[in-house]
Amino acid sequence: MNLVQFLNQNYFVLIPALWLIGHALKQTPIIPDWTIIWILFICSIGIGSIGYGFSLEAIVNGIIAAGIAVFGHQVLKQTKEGIVINKKTDNEG
Repeated sequence: MNLVQFLNQNYFVLIPALWLIGHALKQTPIIPDWTIIWILFICSIGIGSIGYGFSLEAIVNGIIAAGIAVFGHQVLKQTKEGIVINKKTDNEG
């Protein structure tokens, strides 16, 4: 199942915007990490509803866009960490 097939094309621009918002929030020391996903979730639904009309489809697409943005960020983050760990292991052995 390809999640992007369910996402309205108008929301594709929202995903990088959510990445930027998430990065900015991550750099803000007063905001706990656990709240970032909830802020992105609310922003995604809010921006989607304002931009494309408040409807069930807008809410669902906002949820999917937030999910893709957070999942994509975690994939990159975990991959980078895995590469660093593998390099350390290779250098030790």
